[in-house]
Order: sequence, then C-alpha cells, then structure tokens
Amino acid sequence: MKAPQRHTSLASSVELQGSFTQGGMLVGSTEPGNRVLLDDVAIAVTDKGQFVFGFGRDAKLSHSLDIVRKDGTRTRQSIKIKKRKYDIQRINGIPRKMMQPSKKTLERTRAEAWLVKKARNVFTRQTHFLDGFIPPLKGRITGVYGSQRIFNGEPRRPHFGLDYAAPIGTVVKAPASGVVSLVHNDMFYSGGTLIVDHGMGISSTFIHLEKILVKKGDIIKQGDKIALVGTTGRSTGPHLDWRVNWFQVRLDPALLVSR
Repeated sequence: MKAPQRHTSLASSVELQGSFTQGGMLVGSTEPGNRVLLDDVAIAVTDKGQFVFGFGRDAKLSHSLDIVRKDGTRTRQSIKIKKRKYDIQRINGIPRKMMQPSKKTLERTRAEAWLVKKARNVFTRQTHFLDGFIPPLKGRITGVYGSQRIFNGEPRRPHFGLDYAAPIGTVVKAPASGVVSLVHNDMFYSGGTLIVDHGMGISSTFIHLEKILVKKGDIIKQGDKIALVGTTGRSTGPHLDWRVNWFQVRLDPALLVSR
C-alpha cells in the first residue's frame, strides 16, 4: 500500500506534503518570491511558490530546509525522515565470468548510462507531478524498491524500481502527464527504455519494453498508452520496471500510488 502521507507546516512560511522516509518525495509550498535551500543547496521554486525534492534509498535521516524571504531574512527548519529496511538476498557460487562484462559491453553500457543521466537532468517548470500518480498497469508486484542481491559476497547495485509482472504486449499507461525526454529501443541492460519528464526534475523511467508507442518530445497525458510490456535487455521474464527520479536521486514509485 501507499505509505502514509504527512502534511507538515514547518513554519508559517512553508508547508510540506509527502512521504518522510528514505525513497520519499516531498512537495512544498511557500510564499511566492521566497528562495528554498535543501541542505544548503538551492532548489527550484515556481512563481506560485511550489517546489519538490526527494530522498534516495540510503539518504541520511536529518536534513535542513531554509526559506529565504525577499527581505533577506531566513528561517531554517529540520526535516527528519524514517530509515527503511530492504530485502537483501545472498547468492554464492556464481561463475565469475558472469559477473565481469567485456570491455565492449562496458563501453556500450557507459554510453547508454550517459543518455539516461542526461534525460533525468532535464529541468522544466512544468508541474505535472502535482496532479499525482496512477499505476502504469495492473499486475502482480514482483520486485520492489531498495532490494539488493549479494553475489559471492559482492554487493550488486540495488533495485530502484517497482516491477509489475504482465504478459508481453500489455499496455503501459502514463502514471502522470509529461513530456517524453528519451526513447531507446535496445539498451544493453534495460532493453526498450522510455523516460518521461513530469517537471521540476521529477521523471519516470520504464524499461524492458517490447514496443514504445511515443517519440521524444511528445506531450502525454496521465493515462495515455505509451508502451507495451516486454522482456528486452537483461530481463528474467515479461514485466514492467517503473522507476521515478528527482534528477539523479532515485525515489520509490510505490510511495506515490496505491497498488
């Protein structure tokens, strides 16, 4: 189920809504014209005083939020988030050659990772994320955010998505409105890959797709058909892997929807 949402007034000049936990996204509002800093780093604020930010899988549990008013006065508030426990699976006896990709593969995956990073760094002042998110499809959850495998004692990259088991060809719908920022039909690890920008650094990534039904630059609405489920790339079976980011910070999609 969707994590409990909190509505917190940190001070008379700011309000926050969202999941106060690792992997959570928070949406804030302040007086128009105020500046906002998270841990002393400025974050974008709309003309209406709206802003958004999030916390990664292993984010520290204490943060500071500064509101700087037009007259230069500053208010600092502390934000406390909850620590999470993740599913860790240990597997031994994996042949080493399976864990060491070739030089050619490394070159390809680095180039593809750069494309994904570039798309997730897109900044627009659209605020589609304010309209909320819906599940991209109905299906059994087979993989969750934060889980991790340890092969032969070596920790692998954690899983940052929400996996839905579904037959090949199942329609994937846009969980929120936005603009298509990346379309790639065949990445080494993620296969058919689609990224949608929801504004202010919030984006959705959909991977292992059989077919992508939109093109880069398309404006899409929540609920639009955008892709078909597949098992492309390094996939163990037909499913959708849906991921959400705040720029390069990986958020938990399960905290944004009721499954």
